[in-house]
Amino acid sequence: MTGRLKPLVAGNWKMNGLRSSLEEIRAIAAFAGAGLPPLADIVICPPATLLTAAAEICKGSLLHLGGQDCRAEISGAHTGDISAEMLADAGASYVILGHSERRAGHGESNAAVQAKSQAAFRAGLIPIICVGETQAERDAGLALEVVGGQLSGSIASSAEGRIPVVAYEPIWAIGTGVIPTQKDIVEMHAFIRRELGINLASQGDAVEILYGGSVKPHNAGELARLENVNGVLVGGASLKSADFIQIVKAFA
Repeated sequence: MTGRLKPLVAGNWKMNGLRSSLEEIRAIAAFAGAGLPPLADIVICPPATLLTAAAEICKGSLLHLGGQDCRAEISGAHTGDISAEMLADAGASYVILGHSERRAGHGESNAAVQAKSQAAFRAGLIPIICVGETQAERDAGLALEVVGGQLSGSIASSAEGRIPVVAYEPIWAIGTGVIPTQKDIVEMHAFIRRELGINLASQGDAVEILYGGSVKPHNAGELARLENVNGVLVGGASLKSADFIQIVKAFA
């Protein structure tokens, strides 16, 4: 982990969570507000239906909230969509963009992700931009090429000097229980750091690079020790407060 950057541990609840699930957020908020020094930034991205209620719970704590996607436009005739401004109004300060499930399932291009990133900056949100290759692309030796293309095409610059977060999530590791070797993670994160320097110049050094894909309490500690792993984007393990808190502790 790069010592100059404060770790970020984010949880992506995906399409999971009803009002009863707010108790998990309450437990995480209590942990984040227990007087501990803020050694890591902590973010939970619940379904949009829970954001406002979760924001009430998080008042006075160090737990931040995020959305799972947004539309590029501020408003308009876009039934079922949600703008970055709406997320901010509901209590979010982050938004996940370009997740592989959105890129594959909704046909999102790099250009669409970049437009959404610009919208996030416009609304005062921090975009967490996801990149990652399929198993076939890795087997073909194309992992760096694919991720490099996603980075250059998806990252937006901010006139106010704001910077995004980048999450490397190899698609073949999401929800499978399998993660890349430490060597592969270090290689990819070093590559992303170099590419960020090309895309964002000196600001590239300040971007937190998260690892995502089957992050669990039992492997968080070893991930936290890797160079250029500045935190994690957690899927299923973030639904249980006890598991998520253990992951946070590995980085704090």
